[in-house]
Amino acid sequence: MNEKIQKPWGSYQILEKGKNHLVKNIFVKPGGILSLQSHKYRSEHWVVVNGNATVTIEKKIQYLKSNESVFIPIHKKHRLANNTKEDLNIIEVQYGNILRENDIVRYKDIYNRK
Repeated sequence: MNEKIQKPWGSYQILEKGKNHLVKNIFVKPGGILSLQSHKYRSEHWVVVNGNATVTIEKKIQYLKSNESVFIPIHKKHRLANNTKEDLNIIEVQYGNILRENDIVRYKDIYNRK
């Protein structure tokens, strides 16, 4: 379960999976930007462990540092970015009925993923 999954923006590892929750350790490399996305079936909680995160939820932009967190409600467009020269590490807790990657609806993606 702790296999590291490589992404163009960095990587993640699944730490725990339950019936209605999934916990990930997410690493975003300097300059890495996840797609602007939403989820049909889950909400997410992000806690910054190390580094500085730029978080967009709908049209609001927040800047989070270590030990700060944010909640992303179901259906809300959101994005995580590392606009620094240091690594970013967050813990993500997903909660919902469906916890698969195909729950992602992408709106904008600098890596041209669909």
